[in-house]
Amino acid sequence: MTTPETDSPEQQAGPERIAKRLARAGLCSRRDAERWIADGRVAVNGVVLTSPAVTVGPKDNIVVDGNPLPDLEPTRLWRYHKPDGLVTTARDEKGRQTVFDVLPEDLPRVISVGRLDLTTEGLLLLTNDGELARFLELPTTGWARRYRVRVNGFVDPNRLLGLARGIAIDGIQYGPIEAVLDRQQGANAWMTVTLREGKNREVRNVMESMGLTVNRLIRVAYGPFQLGKLERGEVEEVPKRVLQDQVAKFFADRGDKPAEPNMGTAKAKPRPKPRHTSTFHSVKPGSGGGPDRPRPPAGGKPSGSRPSGDRPAGERTSGDRPLSGRGPAGKHETRRR
Repeated sequence: MTTPETDSPEQQAGPERIAKRLARAGLCSRRDAERWIADGRVAVNGVVLTSPAVTVGPKDNIVVDGNPLPDLEPTRLWRYHKPDGLVTTARDEKGRQTVFDVLPEDLPRVISVGRLDLTTEGLLLLTNDGELARFLELPTTGWARRYRVRVNGFVDPNRLLGLARGIAIDGIQYGPIEAVLDRQQGANAWMTVTLREGKNREVRNVMESMGLTVNRLIRVAYGPFQLGKLERGEVEEVPKRVLQDQVAKFFADRGDKPAEPNMGTAKAKPRPKPRHTSTFHSVKPGSGGGPDRPRPPAGGKPSGSRPSGDRPAGERTSGDRPLSGRGPAGKHETRRR
């Protein structure tokens, strides 16, 4: 083992802090790794660690709970359509079913990028790299989260405009929120809500402060990644080339090589604009009535531009390719973590 003070510039390209190494292996977050170390669950070269202030190299023998640390695998990312009624956690103290219980058996060990509440549906990103999850969750990354929201109550569009300045509720300051009323139908209304912080129960708390009760909440986009045509319970991997395009800074800071020549680096040539909306490219606000809706095709209306019943707009984009060979979450057996 080495310490950060003795690392040379050449050595720093390989060694890394133990908490970061555990996170990169997809076992846990950095914060959880530090707790594991404090609990005496991590040993390096036969020595049980008592502090996370340790740097390890590729040849160090790392053991967690008596098991060797798995070898690092290439960073991967998946889109998952989380149904409501599942908890986004590895273990639930109340014994409720988690998203990890219903994932396909052939999926490797993964962690979620952020969380969705028990009753919240929609796009949940999964990765085998804890460092990537941390990067995507940071507010400084600046990625917008878009939701389709159904509320009970009558929406005042002027009050929605006021959310763009931010709002304080019970001493908690929420950042700017873009909220657009899509349709008022009787006592219910559908809205598109875009935010960048993603604090705990942010959408629900903000709506409640306006006298509105959220009765359905669906995340349709997380940064450039969209829910698209994923059915409930389906999982689809983001192609490596697309992943490196969208998070080029993360891979560049880590020194990873791009998936293909001239891809994922600052010197990469810009790719031609697609002729239609892609699952992995977000629609620019103001392009057609809502931040999560694709532009209408020539001679027609935008697909899913208006909510209808319990099938909200924004879950599908016109450019998605059909999926096959995947079933709903209920068809997967429970998998031990």
